[in-house]
Amino acid sequence: MEVRSGVADGVAVYRIIGRIDASTGHDLESAAGGGTSRIVFDSNEVDFISSAGLLVILVTAKRAAAAKGGPSIFGIQSAVIEVFEIFGVRTIMPVVSDETEACAMLGAREGRES
Repeated sequence: MEVRSGVADGVAVYRIIGRIDASTGHDLESAAGGGTSRIVFDSNEVDFISSAGLLVILVTAKRAAAAKGGPSIFGIQSAVIEVFEIFGVRTIMPVVSDETEACAMLGAREGRES
């Protein structure tokens, strides 16, 4: 798994590439562990997520919300959306269609990669 990040208008955008599971989840947690409280996850290139990987996303989302911010995620592939549905992620964080909508939900324009 690879994580690319950028910050624009106070929103951190994390572009995740590959699998999110028990062996790679710590990389995502490290990348998204600090900084802004408004977080967008770009999952366009995530082809698999395990329950351990989902836990990392949910913990990061909870921290962002606790810091008076919030999370949003977009680009979920069909194989991954099933896991999100099973665990009820939509009740915890917004799942939207694209980056513009994800950033707008958090009060910012589209994020920029750095």
